[in-house]
Amino acid sequence: MSNPTGTLPILLRILPYAKKAIPRLALGVVAAISAAAVALSIPQVLRELVNSLSTSGTIETLHSLVLIVFALGLLEVFLVLLRRWLVLTPVTGVESDMRTNLYRKLQDLPVSFHDRWPSGQLLSRATQDLGLIRRWLSFGLVLLIANAVTLVIGITVLFSFSWILGLIFFCISVPIWIKGFRFESGYGKIARQSQDQAGDLATAVEESVHGIRVLKAFGRGDFSAEKFARGAADLRSTELKKAGLIANVWAYLLFLPETALALSMFAGVLLVAAGDLTVGALVAFFATATVLRWPTESIGFLLALTLDAKTAIARHFDVMDEPILIQDPISPETIASPQGKLEFKDVHFSYADQTPGSKGLLRGIDLVLNPGESVALIGVTGSGKTTLTALTTRLFEVSSGSIELDGIDIRKLSRSELRTHIAMAFEDATLFSASVRDNVLLGASDTSDKALSEALEIAQAGFVYDLPEGVDTKIGEEGLSLSGGQRQRLALARAVAAKPAILVLDDPL
Repeated sequence: MSNPTGTLPILLRILPYAKKAIPRLALGVVAAISAAAVALSIPQVLRELVNSLSTSGTIETLHSLVLIVFALGLLEVFLVLLRRWLVLTPVTGVESDMRTNLYRKLQDLPVSFHDRWPSGQLLSRATQDLGLIRRWLSFGLVLLIANAVTLVIGITVLFSFSWILGLIFFCISVPIWIKGFRFESGYGKIARQSQDQAGDLATAVEESVHGIRVLKAFGRGDFSAEKFARGAADLRSTELKKAGLIANVWAYLLFLPETALALSMFAGVLLVAAGDLTVGALVAFFATATVLRWPTESIGFLLALTLDAKTAIARHFDVMDEPILIQDPISPETIASPQGKLEFKDVHFSYADQTPGSKGLLRGIDLVLNPGESVALIGVTGSGKTTLTALTTRLFEVSSGSIELDGIDIRKLSRSELRTHIAMAFEDATLFSASVRDNVLLGASDTSDKALSEALEIAQAGFVYDLPEGVDTKIGEEGLSLSGGQRQRLALARAVAAKPAILVLDDPL
């Protein structure tokens, strides 16, 4: 089934996330429309006020009409504040839920997905894109609906004053809507390009920060800066194109209503002179037209916001629609007392990006590891040693054949249970911005001080006790405050602390 491409189908994909927020969003729309209705009612009172002045109305009548206008103004302010209060809390909840679900999806997706996707693209989807969606839900969507209804009601009111003046405004509104539809087709592509380029820049920043030692060591800082500058210039160029499209449609939205006002003023004066329209009705007409000015001028801005949200939603589901190729069985088996026997049976494996028809990386692997044994895999670079070890914890799935733990196919176990029985220490020691204790006990069921000290002793990582706060020392992002050897020792201690039945070492020392 192909993914939707139209604006409305893509926007509707957010509905499952927004279900809880719909009641308050609907009330927010009602509050916005009510505020607009109150604003449109003020010109009606002004008409009576002006007509009362021209017909020698009493002071009491004038005072009453002025108080009504004041009260309506206060009511409009209250409804605007109510609208903002109604939509703010639920919309931030939608953003939070989407961000949480995206993070969980990223945790479930296989390693092969993360090998393909730049981290900056994922980061921009979790931050910038979700911010755009929140702003559209809380502001763009509500006002787009409310302003459309306001324009329909307002033009109807204009016709009630004078069908001639109303027709002028209606005729002017037609090219505005035509321009809006044309704007959608061009702006959508530019918006997608802009958000993708922003993701590329985020990737460049992350790579330069993580690789700052390499860049400095090889004197490539200027090269990296020039590369980033080119990316920033490309993004700037795209943003200027976006601004040009918005400015173009904004010119229409400013010029055409002003033209309508000028034509209406000319026609209105003639109608008043002919006795076909009262002065009060003419004043009320222009007061109503003034109220309709913001809904008209906001069309371009709200359309741009909607199209930005459409692109953000599409980018969000680029990730959410990715299939989870490595899944838990419906009824997983368990191993109560794992012995640690691991057996490879005619295992074959090929990466998805390998040339069709080429031989697989691993072919016909048969290997038995009995409890208590230590087995070393030796081979040339690129022969598949790391891949073979990754298959044991289902970071990748075998293409054919099977791997059994204590006689049970590991695909019949849940991934969480499998990874409690088999622990890995990787060649690239990845640590988190947390304390030594938290890093070492990350996958351990026993988090006592004794378990921690045993793991550190086995991994010969006693250096941690000399750190400023011992095992509670924060080691910074990716543990970069430590040496490479120290990071590897802590990664080994982490694998040991899990007390697995099988310990897999991918050249961690």
